Amino acid sequence: MDKLHRFVVADIAHQYHEWHPAQTFFLLAAVVTGLGIYVWQRTSRPRSNSSPSTPTLKKAAPDNAPNKSQSRQWGRWEPSDFTTPRPSPYPDWSIEHTRPLLYRPFRYGPKYNVTMGLRSIKHEDWIELDSDFPRYHADKQRRIAERGRKCCDTALEAYPAAVELLEELTEYLPARYPSLYRRTEKGLDNLWSGESFDVTARPLAEDPMAMCARLVQDDLAIMIEREDGQYYLLAGAILLAGFWRLTDKFGMPLSEIHTSGSVPQFKEKLEKGMMNFFRRLKPEELMARNNYFLQVDDELAWSRSIGDEDSAEVSWSTADKDRAIEHHHFRSERQTLRRLPRSGGIVFTIRTYFEPVEKIAEEDYVPGRLASAVRSWGDDVSRYKGKGKYGEVLLEFLDRKHAEQVSKGLRTETEGEGEVRAYPY
Repeated sequence: MDKLHRFVVADIAHQYHEWHPAQTFFLLAAVVTGLGIYVWQRTSRPRSNSSPSTPTLKKAAPDNAPNKSQSRQWGRWEPSDFTTPRPSPYPDWSIEHTRPLLYRPFRYGPKYNVTMGLRSIKHEDWIELDSDFPRYHADKQRRIAERGRKCCDTALEAYPAAVELLEELTEYLPARYPSLYRRTEKGLDNLWSGESFDVTARPLAEDPMAMCARLVQDDLAIMIEREDGQYYLLAGAILLAGFWRLTDKFGMPLSEIHTSGSVPQFKEKLEKGMMNFFRRLKPEELMARNNYFLQVDDELAWSRSIGDEDSAEVSWSTADKDRAIEHHHFRSERQTLRRLPRSGGIVFTIRTYFEPVEKIAEEDYVPGRLASAVRSWGDDVSRYKGKGKYGEVLLEFLDRKHAEQVSKGLRTETEGEGEVRAYPY
């Protein structure tokens, strides 16, 4: 932290002219939902018309001293000596030939559970890059130029964490993807685009979250703990989220992020466990989860079906009903969560995989399994995912493709036999 404090004041003075009000985060709701479920499951196993307030946390001892349920003072982080392991190079990685991974994070019914498969992964698997990098990079460059702080923003108190994230990526990416990135004395070079990133300059050339955004295909967000024990969204590069805007939830605590987004079953089952999980997360741990959505247009960055991106309100209510199947796209997110060792900030990476439904339906088993999963959604999940706007067309198509596969000899009762294909694939 001492190292950061030597330059943060000068850098912030350059980039901030005034404090700005808190703004937002919608799909993060889905991320943290999985985290809460994970804790809830370990300790045991809807849409709301109102937005309940953040729950009252257990009171700290006098002067916020640690107690049995709290090993440190809220809002204060003692820098850890943990160093992220140097990753091995991604096997045979190529910006021309390494195809996106085929995540298919849906299961057969009959009942849909809000649990989304939180799991521990190796630090070397933190960031996934592939041959779609040029498209994602171009979209991010354009949106940073056009929308600025509507998409990339860092609050004053999150600035050290944002710089730490930039430094972590500077070390990780050249080691993991040496044919794309080269480490330099001042930072790193992108060998494909010709960009050079100077992470040592003071002040930095721009918001560190914008710099991070151009290095990866993921959207990024940082949560910071305050003295009330809540974690707040205080830094973000949300450029390709599709359904939500950073300006809607920037500065919100976790619970309000969820309740404002009407996340199904959050209040009843997930809230307390999720908050405890955040407080206990260690820098040594790296967690991941996957989710999926359906979209009825072909825009990766912003789904225009739910309204103009700059509208006061956006929702599925504005989407056209029963659009033809060629407009349906499958949107899958691979999300990771880790704690930064120096600052204590918690980083989300949100990598979106985006494909036409017609394309993924050509894969064995996928049409039948996806149709079963969609039918298993309860009313609250169906509203949240917009099923009423596309469900009939989607299910008719998936049923037909499934029948075609079965007629050609596909045996669904043996799905997965002899294969190494575990969820979420």
